[in-house]
Amino acid sequence: MLKVQEIRELIKLIDQSTIDEFTYENDGEKIKLRKQVQSAKQQPAAETATEQVKTAPVESAPSAPAEKAVSETETKQTTEAPSSEGAIEIKSPMVGTFYQSSSPDAEPFVKVGTKVNEDSTVCIVEAMKLFNEIEAEVKGEIVEILVKDGQLVEYGQPLFLVKE
Repeated sequence: MLKVQEIRELIKLIDQSTIDEFTYENDGEKIKLRKQVQSAKQQPAAETATEQVKTAPVESAPSAPAEKAVSETETKQTTEAPSSEGAIEIKSPMVGTFYQSSSPDAEPFVKVGTKVNEDSTVCIVEAMKLFNEIEAEVKGEIVEILVKDGQLVEYGQPLFLVKE
């Protein structure tokens, strides 16, 4: 089975290419990535980008988002956080539910001011009952948390701002 990081890379490559659909099958497990190319006017922004991940054999079907949805999210975030110039965004690698901690009564993985390394876990994104630990992938200090605990997030949506 592919690792989360490998799936992230596939999603990025397909999102940047002209490929509309990609299927990977191995040992009875199947992953299908598909771009949705509907305009934002035809469908609400919250529904423009979707992804589904299942681990049951021959049923997995993640979908890569439309490029328009990602650029709208990035544009919106840029206008909302002008005070954090020069900060690096930690983005969601998938569609799912954002959690700041491993359980409701546990301390958050990070807070504003927390120093992180490339391999520091900053949050969990739940997708189809799978809890995916998200790593910072950058070294620095958390300067802003952009989403609330339990909030639905889209692929490519900024979650944190980090200053090196």
